[in-house]
Amino acid sequence: MTYFNELREITKAIPDTIVDFSIPRDRGSAPTQASSNFITNKEQGDWAEDLIFRAINETSKNYIAVRYGKSDDIVAGESGFDKFYEEFQDELDTIGKRPDLLVFKKSDFDSSLGYDISNTPRDQVTNYVRKAIAGLEIRSSAFLIDKYENEMQSRTKTHLEAAIETRDQIIEGYLDLFDHPSRRHYLEILKSIDSETIKAINFRRPSWRANEQLQELSLLFKTLKEHIKIIQKRNYLSITPKVEDIKVVYKWTEEFDVPHYYVQVFFDKSYAISFKNILHLLTNPDKEGEHYEISKDSKNQNKTTIKINTLNTNLFAYKVTEPEHKSVRREMGRGRLLFYVRFEKGTACLDVDSLTELLNITDF
Repeated sequence: MTYFNELREITKAIPDTIVDFSIPRDRGSAPTQASSNFITNKEQGDWAEDLIFRAINETSKNYIAVRYGKSDDIVAGESGFDKFYEEFQDELDTIGKRPDLLVFKKSDFDSSLGYDISNTPRDQVTNYVRKAIAGLEIRSSAFLIDKYENEMQSRTKTHLEAAIETRDQIIEGYLDLFDHPSRRHYLEILKSIDSETIKAINFRRPSWRANEQLQELSLLFKTLKEHIKIIQKRNYLSITPKVEDIKVVYKWTEEFDVPHYYVQVFFDKSYAISFKNILHLLTNPDKEGEHYEISKDSKNQNKTTIKINTLNTNLFAYKVTEPEHKSVRREMGRGRLLFYVRFEKGTACLDVDSLTELLNITDF
């Protein structure tokens, strides 16, 4: 069975409520104006791609990374952007979404095409692309993942201890108040709270005011609810494919039958997961919550995003050194100025064992 046929079988089990492969994708409309934050994020993404490109080519003895994804520097608000956007949408409908990098065996590398085929006419590289052993979609995240995880673990521990203490304070100090039928079920909720169940506990906070003791009890429930709310927040960083991209990545794999991977670059490490495993996750609702969640991302135009816990992915680079950065001035139409950050240099130390397992190879 070919790689794409494996994917096709998996997609049959993905609920239509997540991705409906039977209907055409929404082309959307071109954005009208870029912001400094957007361009900074784009620059960060370009840096992450270059980081992984250099790391593979400097580390591997048997494989070569080649630039492949769209790399035009034009942004919304500049002359020619609308034409660029529509041509890009046409390409998505024709061959799907190109990954940023392709990985070839050295024996299949075409030196006449070089290390960048992003602007080479598609019909000239179609058969060449099909020889790749992997397509890598590179994403970036402005976090130090080790520091984030340490602080989140500390935060959860602190609020869990405070929540258990508040629970005990309520039961020990106000037990007689729960004899009333309208308040009895709150005692059952309190007794059910422990370090595991607290992640799923939900109740409406009471607002009793009939006497001073009930007012005190209401305030304690308020405190308990606040601790629980923090404990229940997502406390992991993630690899973040957008739901709308699933169809266009799937389309690309249909066209070229090359295994596809998402690589998330943080400022201290990098993680990766195969597109096949992403699809597998979407067929397993039991893993939602712990392994992944699906939610609208306010930082990404409120688009629906799959957030996959990095703890359940492959370590791609065990160490990333931070890049140099500088401010850049960019003049747009009508004299509008944008100032953004450009990133340069930095290194990634690849975890070769994890990488060979991810790519299903033995001789990196």
